[in-house]
Amino acid sequence: MATPAASNTQEALPVFELSAFLALDGQPPTAELQEQCKQLAECLARTGCLVVRDPRVPASANDTFLDMLEGYFCRSEEQKQAEARPDLAYQVGVTPAGVEMPRCVVEPEACKQQLARLQPEQQPTLPTGADAKWRYMWRVGPRPESTQYAELNAEPVVPQGIPQWCAVMDDWGSKLLGAVQAVAAMAALGFGLPADAFTSRMDLGPHLLAPTGSDLHQHGQQGTVLAGYHYDLNFITIHGRTRFPGLSVWLADGRRLPVSIPPGCLLCQAGKQLEWLTGGHVQAGMHEVLVTDATVASIAAAKAAGRSTWRVSSTVFSHIASDQLLQPLGHFAQQPGAAQRYPDTPAGLQVQRELEVIQLKRQ
Repeated sequence: MATPAASNTQEALPVFELSAFLALDGQPPTAELQEQCKQLAECLARTGCLVVRDPRVPASANDTFLDMLEGYFCRSEEQKQAEARPDLAYQVGVTPAGVEMPRCVVEPEACKQQLARLQPEQQPTLPTGADAKWRYMWRVGPRPESTQYAELNAEPVVPQGIPQWCAVMDDWGSKLLGAVQAVAAMAALGFGLPADAFTSRMDLGPHLLAPTGSDLHQHGQQGTVLAGYHYDLNFITIHGRTRFPGLSVWLADGRRLPVSIPPGCLLCQAGKQLEWLTGGHVQAGMHEVLVTDATVASIAAAKAAGRSTWRVSSTVFSHIASDQLLQPLGHFAQQPGAAQRYPDTPAGLQVQRELEVIQLKRQ
């Protein structure tokens, strides 16, 4: 069932326990579980976000992952550049700082129109250039034997000198993806769609474990934009806990919410592909990562304890398979204007267009 989160940050977001759904093992859900699925779907539509607890995803695995990525990101820029694959739109390997461009920078007029709907106290800190963060893209799960979108389904890039890399990345990525798949099935049921409406389309998708790395020794000044105000282009993004605060999300009603994920929980955010499949009933969630007062305090604590001051996110981008068609599903297709606003589009083409805008893919 859904229980209130302990943190004030999560007052708007109940914690959805996935245990009962996972225990179904193919059996039809009870009336109580159907109601939970409906509440989960309503929360997604109302806020664009979810907080979930999956008993298969232990905090210890997140810690192992963060420890390894802190070690990787503290390598020299020259050493990390060896893993960059700009010819593959940075969809595998490392994306250096100063490459990814927030949409508000490249499409300022569209951004102004959106921000005009927000109250003054809910405004983001507008970025003025490319993001200060690094990112590593690691493919999660199998890929199709053939696809029209090979660059989105490329072979992984393995850094030298980290023997446990593949095992740790595969383990943590598969755990987060499993949680997203459960959320997707519950949301489908809650929306009155078949349970596999989303998960069948996710099969063989270009899912990515995509941790960011932000050097808070270099970019630790209060107010620094680490990741500018944006939405995610994929289906659903899921986050584990990070060791430094700074992420804020915008709920569907325009409220800005600084995020503090409760212990043992995960944060899900709707991406553009979920918006597409629901004909806009669920909107892709806007968010930013900013150095706040709380971030500065965490930096000071980490320095005092002799810990890394790299802020590593624990993030998986789940995707609809590249060759699947994005289109409003079921009753969502009957919404006025849905077909015009969300025309039938291959998921791979939608991703490519988004990557061009944020300057990760060369046109």
